[in-house]
Amino acid sequence: MELPCIRYLIRLGRVHPPALWLALCAIPIAGIASEEKLPLWEAGAGIGVASIQDYRGSDQRHTYTVPIPYIVYRGDFLQVDRNKIRGLLFSTEKMSADISVFGTVPVESGENRARSGMPDLDSTLEIGPQLSFFLKQAEPSDYSLTLRLPIRTVQRFDSGFNGNAGTLFTPTLDLEWEPERAWKARVSAIALFADRKYHDYFYGVKPQYATAGRPAYSASGGYSGAQLFTTLSRRFSNIWVGAFLQADSLHGSTVEDSPLLKRKYSLSAGFGVSWVFAESKERVAPSK
Repeated sequence: MELPCIRYLIRLGRVHPPALWLALCAIPIAGIASEEKLPLWEAGAGIGVASIQDYRGSDQRHTYTVPIPYIVYRGDFLQVDRNKIRGLLFSTEKMSADISVFGTVPVESGENRARSGMPDLDSTLEIGPQLSFFLKQAEPSDYSLTLRLPIRTVQRFDSGFNGNAGTLFTPTLDLEWEPERAWKARVSAIALFADRKYHDYFYGVKPQYATAGRPAYSASGGYSGAQLFTTLSRRFSNIWVGAFLQADSLHGSTVEDSPLLKRKYSLSAGFGVSWVFAESKERVAPSK
C-alpha cells in the first residue's frame, strides 16, 4: 500500500487540499539492508519539491512544495515504509495482498486554458485491493522483480467527499535494486485502464461547456495510456534523500481525441529530503 500522505499542499503561496505528494511518498525508503536488528519504528519529517502536469494530458504544469513525513514500522503483522504497508490481508513467499492508495491534485479551471469556464477538478483519492506476485526475490542478489495488480475506486473530495469518479486498473511491473548501504533504485512500468466514468470526469466536455475550440465530448472506458516511474533514494545516517522521474504517455488511449487532451507525452519530476529524528528502543530483525 503506497502511503496515503494526507497533507496540505503549498502552491504559489496558497494552501490546497491534499493529493500531490503521494508521488513523493511512492519513493522507496532507503533503509539499510543488514542482518543487524533495526528499530521497531522510525519517524521523521522533511520537505519535497515536485513539478507535475495539472492532469494527465494537460499542456500546463505547476511546481509544488510539500511536507513529506518519514514513517517506518517493522511489526510482525503490519510493516510500513515509504513504499508500502504490508500484511494487511495476507503474504506468502510468492505473493501478497494489500491495499493500494494514490491520488491526484485539484485543478482550478480558471488557471488552466483547456478547462477555462468548466468546473474545477477536485482532488481524488484512489483506494483498492492489490495482488503482488514476486517473480524474483532480492535475496541472494540485489534485484527483485514484482508484478502488481491493483484495482482502485476513485473518490473526489474537497473539504469532504464529493462522490465517486470511477475505477482504475493499473497492472505494474516493478524492478527494484537494493544493494547494501548504497543508493536504492526502482523502475515501474505501468499500464492504465479506466472505466467510462473516470475518463469522462477528466476528459469529458458536457454540451453546456462546449465552445468553438472545445467541442462536446463523451469519453468511453478502456486503455488510458502508460507510465514509466523511476525513483532513487538513499539513507545517510539520520538523513534520507530521494527523487523521482515519471514519463507519461496517452498515445493510443481511448481518450486520445478529447479536446482536453493537449499533450500525449510528458515528464514529471520531484526531489525530497527528510530528517529522521526519532526511533524506538525496541529492535527487531529486518524484514525479508
